[in-house]
Amino acid sequence: MTGAVVRRLGVLGFALAAAGLAGCSNFANLPSLSSLNPMNLFAADKPKPAELEPITPKIGARQAWTARVNSVAFPLGIAVNGNAFTVAGTDGTVLALDANDGHELWRASAGERLSAGVGSDGKYAAVVTRDNELVVMDASGVKWRQNLGGRVATPPLVAGERVFTMGVDRVVNAFDVINGQRIWTLSRPGDALTLSQPGVLAPFKDTLLVGQGARLTGIDPLRGQVRWEVALASPRGTNEVERLADLVGPLARSGDVVCARAFQSSVACANAERATLAWTKVVGGVNAVAGDEQLVFGGDASDRLTAWRAANGDVAWTNERFLNRGLSGPAVLGGSVVFGDSQGLVHFLSRENGETQARLPTDGSAVVGSPARAGNTLLVATANGGLFAFRLQ
Repeated sequence: MTGAVVRRLGVLGFALAAAGLAGCSNFANLPSLSSLNPMNLFAADKPKPAELEPITPKIGARQAWTARVNSVAFPLGIAVNGNAFTVAGTDGTVLALDANDGHELWRASAGERLSAGVGSDGKYAAVVTRDNELVVMDASGVKWRQNLGGRVATPPLVAGERVFTMGVDRVVNAFDVINGQRIWTLSRPGDALTLSQPGVLAPFKDTLLVGQGARLTGIDPLRGQVRWEVALASPRGTNEVERLADLVGPLARSGDVVCARAFQSSVACANAERATLAWTKVVGGVNAVAGDEQLVFGGDASDRLTAWRAANGDVAWTNERFLNRGLSGPAVLGGSVVFGDSQGLVHFLSRENGETQARLPTDGSAVVGSPARAGNTLLVATANGGLFAFRLQ
């Protein structure tokens, strides 16, 4: 679990710019807490990671190229636009890299350490600093800065000539990408505690999809008005920590169907065109899910892996060979579903049955966030700043 719980302080494929989306203990005195790190809830008696079985590679997975940033000590979201990856390092450096060979397309710097990033539409990139400043840049350097007035863990979204942000207090802002003018702000009543972990902020046709607690919310991106809501989980518990069920990003999308994990509560899919719930399954877990038109993949809090059928949520397979290995979010590449772990290993599993197909190393530090795919290239980032691109032969 990489996020923190914080007390509440209170892509966009728009029609005008179509772009696709390439996802406790009992605390009697909980209301007095100003912040809470959920890592502390599970730190004691941490189970030993499962030993990895020897394997004979069954597919031709290989490392294609590598690059570096100084480190990744924040919730990095790798942006994909066409054949380019946009990444960032803790020190504020932002890089655009060609997916074919990893050569640098451009580089800029926010000049400060980051708390969230990266959002990009292929021209502009947006990050948020630890001083809660939204910084937008392009190949020529920083274009503008805006103070957000609150902490941000979710990577900004750049689309439709706008930049969207969502704070840990669930306040959503829209800015003009050219000059930084604030266009609208959406602030809604919420729970006493929220999750400081990347949430859902994603495009769907002419609608902005946002996670508001356990609700997937469709927002008019031009005016900031709520169009619809779908509950992806029904939070239960005896205190505010146990009832936390914020949606965890990045969102998984296949056509009109979008799927997400509700923190420690469920995995669910909804039809975003109809604004209806397709299915939900009660399952613990803290990381994002991934999927395609047939299957949805994710791990639970113990790193037990499951594939659910996208049509109805039935379990297609489970895999318990990676228990307690600190798995990252998943990604789908060809016939494989790919996870990284806390020791920097990248595991390729058959999407059909969960069988291990290949295992490749990185730099030995933890794989962070979720891998990102551009065409036939999968990019993995590590805590030490390693950027490793993989392909299937």
